[in-house]
Amino acid sequence: MSCNWIEAGLWLGVSLILLGKALKARTDVRRVLLSVAAAFLVFGISDVIESQTGAWWRPGWLLLLKGACILVLFAGFRQYYRLTRRKDG
Repeated sequence: MSCNWIEAGLWLGVSLILLGKALKARTDVRRVLLSVAAAFLVFGISDVIESQTGAWWRPGWLLLLKGACILVLFAGFRQYYRLTRRKDG
């Protein structure tokens, strides 16, 4: 079994966990968790595609897709931190 298939399963699992957390979260956090869950799902799908193409950078759109997922994940985790950090003072 290719590592890409294992990674795809991992990202799908993370996506499902975040989806479950999103369903229990308050509205502002729910939106962030849903977007991050979707990004993990798409990232997992991109690993399945990568297992067929043999490289994460070809075709070019796969590289762009993975880059977009990473940007969404970064922005989502940043927003989640801002929404959930404790107020000091």
